[in-house]
Amino acid sequence: MNEFETLLNSVEDVKVRDVVKGEILSVENGQAQVAIVGTGVEGVLTLREITNDRDADINTFVKAGDVLDLLVIKQIVGKEAEGANVYLLSLKRLEARKAWTALEGKEGEIVTVKVTKDVKGGLSVDYNGVRGFIPASMIDTYFVKDTKKFVGEEIEAKIIEVNASDNRFILSRRAVVEAEALEARKEAFAQLQEGDIVEGTVSRVTNFGAFIDLGGIDGLVHVSELSHNHIKRPSDVVKPGDQVQVKILKLDEEAGRLSLSLKATQAGPWEQVEEKAPVGSTVEGTVKRLTDFGAFVELYPGVEGLVHVSQISWERVENPKDVLKVGQVVNVKVLDVKPEEERISLSIKALEEAPERPARRNNDNDGEKRDRKPRAPRKAAKPSYELPETQEGFSLADFLGEDFDINDL
Repeated sequence: MNEFETLLNSVEDVKVRDVVKGEILSVENGQAQVAIVGTGVEGVLTLREITNDRDADINTFVKAGDVLDLLVIKQIVGKEAEGANVYLLSLKRLEARKAWTALEGKEGEIVTVKVTKDVKGGLSVDYNGVRGFIPASMIDTYFVKDTKKFVGEEIEAKIIEVNASDNRFILSRRAVVEAEALEARKEAFAQLQEGDIVEGTVSRVTNFGAFIDLGGIDGLVHVSELSHNHIKRPSDVVKPGDQVQVKILKLDEEAGRLSLSLKATQAGPWEQVEEKAPVGSTVEGTVKRLTDFGAFVELYPGVEGLVHVSQISWERVENPKDVLKVGQVVNVKVLDVKPEEERISLSIKALEEAPERPARRNNDNDGEKRDRKPRAPRKAAKPSYELPETQEGFSLADFLGEDFDINDL
């Protein structure tokens, strides 16, 4: 076999998709000239087929004399090849092929990937040269608006789907976050008990309450447990990042729920109310509510007492709204205090002088005696008698004597 036939057979041995060994002959102008070992033909290895970093220096990856496994991806023909048999080779695609092979059957495993860019609908990531995708719904346990913050970071993600033929590689960071949260929650529940007072950080505030991070587990302080006072919005009491002391009201490890109370760690408005508003004292308050049976007056924040309709005025009051209005400031006298029942009885009229009753007159204006209807004579009460155990030898008339009247029978 002559030299031409040998060269021809060598060329036929090199095919696209083949893995060949290439020796670096030289590196210049951002690409390497490669001799395909055992064939007598050459190839080209560009920076683009080595790394995705366009700003990298090819000399940091390869140098003359290096022998590498490379993937044949294209035969260069025409003027570009200058009449020679030249092949375009790739290092990164061979690594990617190896990575795809290594990924087969790896669904469910946790791997470390690098986020290369944020794309429509999620994040594009790299794993050993294989491009993967994390959908927006799988980035975290909540919707992430700013996906750019992940670009350039290395994150852990769970492999959801691998399909090399379709170049489909789907991962989930959310699955990792949820697994970590579950483990942390188990540890946290093991250390917590109902009734404990613990410190946490406000993580989120909603219309119905605030979520408190207790270090691996979030608990809810319902709006009704945020303050002893009436509040319109939870954000009026707490904000994300606030450090708070809360009391654990209920633990439900199976459901992963934790009910907390902020107001239970704070002094209630009814504590020491007997000292603030003792019976007999006069206190200034504000009318908060009016009902048919009286008015509720706020004495202190969270402490309201009732002025019964009968205690509003010495004059007869048909409806409290006829005399008082919401927001009106009034002075009241404390009649009774029951802090355990959160009840205070108040009076407005007790602070006013009672009107004098008109003198009772026996004569009218003409000096004549009033005509009075004669009272009917009271009927005498019938005498009560106790009969003897035996009446033998006595008649009923003998026993009753003069008090006996046949008409009374």
